[in-house]
Amino acid sequence: MSSFNHRKAKHTNFGFIPGISLKLLVFLTVLLAACQQGGRVKVLKLAHSLNTSHPVHGGMEYMADRLEEKSNGKLKIKIYPNGQLGGEREAVELLQIGSLAMTKVSAAVMENFAPSYKVLGLPYIFRDKQHAFDFYDSKVGKEILAQGEDFRLRGLCFYDAGSRSFYTKDKPINEPSDLNGLKIRVMKSKTSINMVKLLGGSPTPISFGELYTSLQQGVIDGAENNAPSFFSAKHYEVCKYYSIDEHSSVPDVLLIGTGVWERLNDQEKQWLQEAADESSVHQRKLWKKSEEECLKAIKEAGVEISYPDKSPFASKVRPLYEEYEREPAIKELIQKIKSL
Repeated sequence: MSSFNHRKAKHTNFGFIPGISLKLLVFLTVLLAACQQGGRVKVLKLAHSLNTSHPVHGGMEYMADRLEEKSNGKLKIKIYPNGQLGGEREAVELLQIGSLAMTKVSAAVMENFAPSYKVLGLPYIFRDKQHAFDFYDSKVGKEILAQGEDFRLRGLCFYDAGSRSFYTKDKPINEPSDLNGLKIRVMKSKTSINMVKLLGGSPTPISFGELYTSLQQGVIDGAENNAPSFFSAKHYEVCKYYSIDEHSSVPDVLLIGTGVWERLNDQEKQWLQEAADESSVHQRKLWKKSEEECLKAIKEAGVEISYPDKSPFASKVRPLYEEYEREPAIKELIQKIKSL
């Protein structure tokens, strides 16, 4: 996953694109007009890096269908999967300049734009899956989605991205001490980095696209992610131990550029928000099915799956809570989540 320098956003008209010429920007703006309007039909362009079998893509397809139905064909979504328009970073940049309407990112990436998002990455913040869903759908959850607007990024809904667990090459992670001395790939997220440090590992931020080779070549000893990602990226070919400690449940966020959002009228906004909310509920069912299928597949591929006791891991990461609770707004947010 990419991280972004949030300081630049306030002072740069073109977001986070240091290496792109103005001529290319103009070309992209013409080529990728975020909201095409032919006659009375508006088409919103949505791009992401996932393959078409991914449950998040399935959720987006459901949203597109529902939006077309709700609007009687007046408002449509055209989806570009498989990184056709660039990776996650490029998609966010295109949203910010108004050349793309929508994309999805991990909530961990949104930490760089709105501090409130970081509570979603706190290990063991949610008691179980339903607790997480209840929060995503709550008033407070929707308030977090709106907090990227200063950076021209508005969240529409959360998509389930499962729970992240450790997978390793040489031994299972049955207790925190098993991580001692191991280089573990993490997202470029302060929360993720500090979590692995507290558990005894050596956090190593590496882009997801380079992860397979890094595991293969021994640059790192393991990583952490959900079962569908572990399977679809074929990391099970290198890592034969998957330890389901479920240390964090970081959702994905469906984003729309604020420029595109503001060009929609009130009725169109309502249609789109309703379609997004409904797709979020549908996507959870797709995720559950995918997770079950992927766990079965990696087991058949020879991966040893274990379920360690979570309490020693939760105790080790308690200092993360103590650090975040020094910020009154974050402390209040943690309390609201726990009280649900």
